[in-house]
Amino acid sequence: MMKFISWNIDSLNAALTSESTRAQMSRDVIVTIQGMDADVIAIQETKLPIGGPSKKHKEVLATYFPDYDYAWVSSHEPARKGYAGTMVLYKKDYSPVVTHPEIGAPSTMDQEGRITTLEFDTFFFTTVYTPNAGDGLSRLADRQAWDICYADYLAQLDKAKPVIATGDFNVAHEEIDLANPAANHMSAGFTDQEREGFTNLLAKGFVDTFRQVHGAVEGKYSWFAQRVKTSKINNSGWRIDYFLVSDRIKQDIIASDMVDSGPRQDHTPIVLELDI
Repeated sequence: MMKFISWNIDSLNAALTSESTRAQMSRDVIVTIQGMDADVIAIQETKLPIGGPSKKHKEVLATYFPDYDYAWVSSHEPARKGYAGTMVLYKKDYSPVVTHPEIGAPSTMDQEGRITTLEFDTFFFTTVYTPNAGDGLSRLADRQAWDICYADYLAQLDKAKPVIATGDFNVAHEEIDLANPAANHMSAGFTDQEREGFTNLLAKGFVDTFRQVHGAVEGKYSWFAQRVKTSKINNSGWRIDYFLVSDRIKQDIIASDMVDSGPRQDHTPIVLELDI
């Protein structure tokens, strides 16, 4: 069995070095993850500089995760600096082949450090930080193009080996995946176009492991708006973070769920256990 964790951390730098109350809550979540002894840990929205983790970051990471190596990619020119970015930590027992693919996405999306892929002996593990459709849906057309490119990329991987794909997909797929669907049909992350993009991705031969395990259960979310102080207390959230696996290994899913992140709002980690 292998255990995988994924988390949009919303600034690895802040989580590791800031003294703010929010950073302390982030470190509490890191301690929770540390105690789960996962084989692989994916992190999105690292917001690290082009040069990646600083000496200080490396020291702190080594304190929390001494038994792990890691791969990372940051946003780089012509994209905005200190934006997006992904990282994957993996147990030192493994020696995967790491790639940071460009998938033919529009605008600067391919330069924003949005995908890190690890090839293991018998499967691919890939993490994604999917572009947001933006305020006023200003980036929706680019987002739709991204969804097509990304689905094709996963399908190509799947031709070679089974795939485990995880991350912040920035879409609530079904009405049961957010607390207030009626009010959000024109909101980024719940437009018909984004939902169709996710449907198309699954149709390429993948399953949403959470739904595979839990069926149509409601009220389970992975993201709670920071701007609304009561969003988490009231369980008014969205499920926009996923573990997907190739159809042909869906029978190997043991568990797929959210990780308790305490009072911290924004994203909560998710966990997958797989007999692989």
